[in-house]
Amino acid sequence: MHTVGLQHRAILQGIARRAMLDRGLLPDFSVAVLAELDKVRAPATSDGEPARDLRDLPWCSIDNDDSLDLDQLTVAKAAPGGNLRILVAIADVEALVIKGSAIDEHARFNTTSVYTAARIFPMLPEKLSTDLTSLNLHEERLSVVVEMVVGANGSVQSADIYRAWVRNHAKLAYSSVGAWLEGTGTMPEAVAAVDGLAENLRLQGRAAQNMRLLRHAHGALTLDTIEARPVFEGDTIRDLRAEGPNRAKDIIEDLMIAANGVTARYLSSRRLPSIRRVVRTPERWDRIVEIAAEHDFKLPGDPDSAALEEFLTKEKASDPLRFPDVSLAVIKLLGSGEYTAELPGGEAPSHFGLAVKDYAHSTAPNRRYTDLITQRLLKAAIGGKPSPYTGDELVVLATHCSREENVANKVERQVGKSAAALLLEARIGEQFDAIVTGAAAKGTWVRLLKVPVEGKLARGFEGLDVGHRIRVRLISVDVEQGFIDFERVGRSRSG
Repeated sequence: MHTVGLQHRAILQGIARRAMLDRGLLPDFSVAVLAELDKVRAPATSDGEPARDLRDLPWCSIDNDDSLDLDQLTVAKAAPGGNLRILVAIADVEALVIKGSAIDEHARFNTTSVYTAARIFPMLPEKLSTDLTSLNLHEERLSVVVEMVVGANGSVQSADIYRAWVRNHAKLAYSSVGAWLEGTGTMPEAVAAVDGLAENLRLQGRAAQNMRLLRHAHGALTLDTIEARPVFEGDTIRDLRAEGPNRAKDIIEDLMIAANGVTARYLSSRRLPSIRRVVRTPERWDRIVEIAAEHDFKLPGDPDSAALEEFLTKEKASDPLRFPDVSLAVIKLLGSGEYTAELPGGEAPSHFGLAVKDYAHSTAPNRRYTDLITQRLLKAAIGGKPSPYTGDELVVLATHCSREENVANKVERQVGKSAAALLLEARIGEQFDAIVTGAAAKGTWVRLLKVPVEGKLARGFEGLDVGHRIRVRLISVDVEQGFIDFERVGRSRSG
């Protein structure tokens, strides 16, 4: 399909919808869902259940520039002994999405919002996810609050979970807040407009950094990846923008990891089951050892997250520009995460990449079904009620959510590759430096070093493995399928 003169956005929207259908996901809400939705007229109320009033705290949201489904707010307070009190407010989605309802069944089917290059397919109707169950600016909303006292060494000294009324005082974006915290940009107007918010964000950053340092000391992995997002000019793709980590993203990531750990331990302490998020011990540790050896670092023969973290820290310091390539190779070899049910008295596997033993997704109930399940379990625990799910139900749901998350990821990747194909179709025949990101019987995959694009190595893949750097030529693209094919022409000039 030649796309000159056609609207890229419309092309990608069509591809995304077909990809959803082809992979068994539901791109549209049913008549039953819409009828049910029509009866939802207002945000949730506490219905007489206890809920603290925390509306006056300087809560803020930090998310992508264009995010409208706001799942969490954060705030910090100084505590005695040099400690910090961190509060994470999570949107009370469960109050309006009733278990077994048509809306809930749609969310259960897809299990996640699907974020494609030209269109978002929300897990919940936007009337909920971007309005009535979103922690929107200046709106008073019910939430589930995870409160943690964090010591100067980054450890969680104590924690509690409860329901509370909150109010978002500032809707912030990763890009501008990150630039300000890193000293490369000015203070965002939304920060300056709220008394004390600038200092509050610095307190959040201090707690997050201390927690991160402690996790990494225990073997959590330093991994920097580059996410490519298409840049539209009108309805035409003009570029792919690579987005890496920044200090604002680090704050949210670290506080959410901590909140998810507190959530898992809270449910366990109250003898309720849960769905845990795990990354198991990597099956391809031998190749990770080889990659480390290629960089003059010796890893032990058996998987060891602390030793791997030592290697990654050394690489980031010695070659920061190429570190995302090493990160990507390690991530591919570690394998994807999965969900598993933990029953009272049981013991779930730990999360290899985060070096945490207790970890349950809980902080994005507008976007992920596992988080909505966890919220139902949390509210039962807070109210001293029995579990809304049996152990057998959670085992089935954990397997289902793992599978459908992988399906959603494939849709997102396919549409992302279609966007890249639209951008590259005029560059067939050009040569690029690349790194091998996948090597298996089904094919060998490479990512270009200067253009954040991944594609298949159709010719010249013999003898290659993850992490090898090569020179490739673009030989063809298929926008509809999201195929980008290369052939090997030699060694990478930058390798």
